[in-house]
Amino acid sequence: MEGSPVRNLSYTSILNGNMFMISDGRGDILPSAELPTGLFAYDMRYLSTWNLTVNGEALSALSVDDLQYFESRFFLVPGEPTHYVDAKVSIIRQRSLGGGLFLEQLTVLNHQEVEADLRIRLEIGTDFADITEIADVQKKGKLSTAVEQGTLRLLYARENQYREVVITSSAAAAVDDHGMTFDVRIAAHSAWETTLQLVYWNRGAQGRDIREAVPTYDTPAKVEMSRVLDEWLAAAPTLSCDSQTLDQAYRRSLVDLAALRYAGNTRGEMLLAAGLPWLMALFGRDSIITCLQILPFAPSLVPNILHGLADTQGSRLDDFAEEEPGKILQEFRYGERAGFEEIAACPYFGGADTTPLFVVLIEAYERWTGDTAIARELEFQTRQALRWIDEYGDIMGDGYLWFARRNDRLGAENQCWKDSADGVSYRDGRLPIGPRATCELQGYVYDAKRRGARLAREVWGDPTYAAELERQAAELKRRFNRDFWIADREYFALGMDADGNLIDACTSNIGHLLWSGIVDEDKAPSVVARLMGRRLFSGWGIRTLAEGEGRYSPVGYHTGTVWPFDNSLIALGMRRYGYHEEAGRIAGAMIDAAQFFDGRLPGAFAGYDRSLTKYPVQFPAACSPHSWSAGAVLMFLRTMLGLEPKGEHLIVHPCLPKGIGRIELLDIPGRWGVVDAFGRGH
Repeated sequence: MEGSPVRNLSYTSILNGNMFMISDGRGDILPSAELPTGLFAYDMRYLSTWNLTVNGEALSALSVDDLQYFESRFFLVPGEPTHYVDAKVSIIRQRSLGGGLFLEQLTVLNHQEVEADLRIRLEIGTDFADITEIADVQKKGKLSTAVEQGTLRLLYARENQYREVVITSSAAAAVDDHGMTFDVRIAAHSAWETTLQLVYWNRGAQGRDIREAVPTYDTPAKVEMSRVLDEWLAAAPTLSCDSQTLDQAYRRSLVDLAALRYAGNTRGEMLLAAGLPWLMALFGRDSIITCLQILPFAPSLVPNILHGLADTQGSRLDDFAEEEPGKILQEFRYGERAGFEEIAACPYFGGADTTPLFVVLIEAYERWTGDTAIARELEFQTRQALRWIDEYGDIMGDGYLWFARRNDRLGAENQCWKDSADGVSYRDGRLPIGPRATCELQGYVYDAKRRGARLAREVWGDPTYAAELERQAAELKRRFNRDFWIADREYFALGMDADGNLIDACTSNIGHLLWSGIVDEDKAPSVVARLMGRRLFSGWGIRTLAEGEGRYSPVGYHTGTVWPFDNSLIALGMRRYGYHEEAGRIAGAMIDAAQFFDGRLPGAFAGYDRSLTKYPVQFPAACSPHSWSAGAVLMFLRTMLGLEPKGEHLIVHPCLPKGIGRIELLDIPGRWGVVDAFGRGH
């Protein structure tokens, strides 16, 4: 039993790719101020009401079974909990998502010695809300309903775009514009059941009718999804360990990654949605980092992501989308508001880090797998990405990578991973104005040029280009260590503003510098000490912003929370510089935290000090599951075992934190075939 992706108090959910449903603990969908309740697919809500009553009474939950990420089951009785002892009727709702379908099998059991006459009512409705407008739904198109031969159709039209939902029941029902009613007589100690089916459709003006695509009730989608999940898990390395928490987190991470896959590019390949519920679409930064995290575990997913990003690489200048030739997209949404340019997201290129990270991923994938074919196939796109860094990314002409939004109305002010409005600040809390160059971007560029040089020399057969990239990388490292270092505080500044002043806040970004390798050896001890100091390290992980800085808050989105993916890159960076015990301490703290989230690390959690809390405090706005948090568990495992490719071999150098015990990871895939790794903690 894998557990539901969202378990926020009384809420539960199922998902399959970018189709997901969030309901309350009874399985009902009602308006909520806490979460985007409903059935969603491709950024649109197709159900906003799905409310079951029996004889006019609301139901109460006895229990909920989370069968798979795409399937759940609710055990219910009519009335309030005080009625449980004498419940004469109970209800089972079993639902699943798959193959573009939502199915709910409804079973009503009569526990009496006499027959029961019941009115079962299901209220059904939708507002066709875009996921980005949940807080204030204001539709500009026309909503309508139609009842046809026992079928309820919900429709939405705006200009030449149409959305449609068809709901049917396998049992006879009285259907009206607002739902279905079943008047049933159930014999003593017997049951009545029906299967409810929902299929949605998006089409343009010439699109075929939705009813042509309605599958039958005996669809094998659940069987197929179970088979695909089993194959995915079987292909990953086998983990055997003493830590039950690590074992649980490992399996759950693999299952979550499987759940977030969806067919999304023009080649029909599987891409990754970033996170439930707000980020169920392709995000360049999230996808690339997740791929880097999963290389030793699920490398087969990486070519799909590379193709998806290469196929949408920027080719023109477009201020609205912030597109530039060679730039890699940050976001591609499918909803109505994106399509009508009410938000910049179809696609949106407002991320300065995605392009160098794209180069990093291509080289890392080839280094791990030996798949030179894709490195050759994407040579042009890789060269274009490297060219973008110098021609468009160097806004100030000083050799650094900068960002400044070109879409003043809808663009992101901060185009690094801390992309909230206050994610980049000075130590005293002031916010910079105009272009800015954050420190980790320079590390990514350094890494990209070093990796690009290896591809040029060893794969593309261009030693001249390789030498030039190496020269540029060396010069960037020299200048960066001079210009961004705050000598009296012994850490690198968060960034530089347009006037050349340092944005001097102390942040987790400096850990990404270790991961990229741009830090001079003599500065590494100070950087590690800063990261592991009381102001940044909470005991559960490294905070995004140091305690005591002007904008610090333990519940600030990018200003004091702890992000697992952030910590995974930092820990691997520490291993790179030889700080094995510190890296293990971070990994161990994160694994400890995972047990309080049922093995599923969320996108972020609060930055309160561990001495104040017996468990990590939830951050309400965090996505869960989140692809790069699932990937973080895998990267922590890599860090603890010291896995690093070297030529045709995999180096294994374990350094496990206290209390983790024994770890065995079998059949790690790569250019070496498969290799086993072993480690034992103190």
